[in-house]
Amino acid sequence: MTQAALVLGIGNVLWADEGFGVRCVETLAEKWAFGDNVRILDGGTQGLYLLPFLEEADILVVFDAVDYGLEPGTLKIVEGDAVPRFMGAKKMSLHQTGFQDVIATAQLMGYCPETLILIGCQPAEIEDYGGGLREVVAAQIAPAIDIALEKLRALGIHARPGRGDDRLLADPAILRQAYEEGRPSPEAACRTGDDRFFPAAD
Repeated sequence: MTQAALVLGIGNVLWADEGFGVRCVETLAEKWAFGDNVRILDGGTQGLYLLPFLEEADILVVFDAVDYGLEPGTLKIVEGDAVPRFMGAKKMSLHQTGFQDVIATAQLMGYCPETLILIGCQPAEIEDYGGGLREVVAAQIAPAIDIALEKLRALGIHARPGRGDDRLLADPAILRQAYEEGRPSPEAACRTGDDRFFPAAD
């Protein structure tokens, strides 16, 4: 019986390296195609809205920026029951709390994927509103994808070079190239949040 796989990128592209997981699935879909049993999804920060996708999957591969306390750009792979525990151990942002809840809910309801693989990258910068990936993190996209492809091959799922299914990715306006090249200058846009909500200086 053919196993169904979900390859998921999570994170918030608005906060620099937080977008690592999303950029991984974008690149994967640009360069690799799978059979109909594999879905590639930009999960963003959707939290429990991701549950229906997990319900359909036997294998879940997640790309994410995770604070491991290591050197920026370091990749670390976590598998099996350690995945939900690890994502809740040292949270960088609300999306990780949300995804830990997604896995816990799926387990409670009896339809969590049997195989869980987290491919995480240590971020260099997440406090840059509107910023793109730092070079040391962006350089890990290709190695992270290679790891995912190797893990999937070991499970009997093979990719072929070519454009994959990108229907579950973000709007083209916020894909990496358009997003990073279209960023306003520091003088034109606040780097730490929405300056309309900051108190006026005395």
